[in-house]
Amino acid sequence: MSEFINNSFRRKESLKEILRRLHGGVALEVLTSELEGLLTELPYGEVVEAEQELIEEGLPVEELVKMCDLHSRLLNDQITTQGMKLILPGHPVHTFQKENEEILKIAEASLDKIKSVLNNLDSVDFEKEILHFRSNFNLLGDIEKHYSCMENLVFPFLEKAGITGPPKVMWGKHDEIREILKATIESLANIKANEIDDFKTAAEFLLKPTLNLIIDMVGKEEKILFPMTLDKLTDTDWYQIYQQVPEIGYCLYDPQVEWKPAGLNLPELEQKNDEIHLSTGSFTKEELEAILSAVPVDLTFVDKNDKVKFFSQKDDRVFTRTRAILKRDVRMCHPPSSMHIVDKIINDFKTGKANRAPFWINFQGKFILIEYYAIRDKNGEYLGTLESTQDLTEARNLQGEQRILSYEDRR
Repeated sequence: MSEFINNSFRRKESLKEILRRLHGGVALEVLTSELEGLLTELPYGEVVEAEQELIEEGLPVEELVKMCDLHSRLLNDQITTQGMKLILPGHPVHTFQKENEEILKIAEASLDKIKSVLNNLDSVDFEKEILHFRSNFNLLGDIEKHYSCMENLVFPFLEKAGITGPPKVMWGKHDEIREILKATIESLANIKANEIDDFKTAAEFLLKPTLNLIIDMVGKEEKILFPMTLDKLTDTDWYQIYQQVPEIGYCLYDPQVEWKPAGLNLPELEQKNDEIHLSTGSFTKEELEAILSAVPVDLTFVDKNDKVKFFSQKDDRVFTRTRAILKRDVRMCHPPSSMHIVDKIINDFKTGKANRAPFWINFQGKFILIEYYAIRDKNGEYLGTLESTQDLTEARNLQGEQRILSYEDRR
């Protein structure tokens, strides 16, 4: 028996037969019992290879996508990640895992909250709870960046390594999650404070299924995708991915450690630091970043598709920004109570009704000026919105003149 259990080929063949029977309609409970008696552990690589071989033997990818969740329920306790390569902070997989931790926190807390609300409908502040769910699911909308990194950065390298089936299956599950998450967010937006029955229906058929799908996807990544990619991809592959992740954006987590693989000729791999040429001059990337960090104004740019594309960074920003907001819909960066204001500003800028929207507030003992500007090209076409935030506390107190050079320590 030990010879059989330790034989990778026979393990995979047995696994493939069990999966074929699952697709043929045999009850999950029956196959689970058989699997537990046959295979106590399944190396993650063999699960990938078995699914890849089933596709090559003619099983449609669409069928695997449809049965993917049953596969997870069947195999979850048997899959082992023993032998998975260790990674350092800053490595893309470390970042993806940290993103998954944040996704799980929100998803699992939301499931607990749903249960609590449904069990205490007569005593909870229902209007407040609806706002809470809207906020949590809006945050989960950030998962689009995580999935996009898998699809556009990680999967292409797997395909070059000959692994084509599992990425297609996961991409199909991503699309399923996108669709149900969008429907859930729309449903929550339409539920009013007195529509308790509507919430109960949405909780049963949208909220809980969405959260469970998201949680299951985290498990698929942690147990199968990440160990597989660490086996198949080289440090050169990972460094190329590392360089491109910021272009898509981070999901709910901003890595604070720079990662550089040891032993590689990085100057050959790093993107060129070419000058940025404008109509009145040019900068290197380093010069431009230093200038934007030096000016006493915090800047955030939202593109014409309403996605946060850039923010200036310095230690004394009025409002903290992290790279996790990049590529996020600007509406998701504001509390639900102020979304209507964001919508109005953007709509007025896009329609040409306005070009500037100023606000000023007292914040933590400081006088803060916040201005929004419509950014347009030479033909007047809308390119996006620039947010400018400036602490004017000292400027408001200036009197007289200062014509003599003097420096003041403002550290």
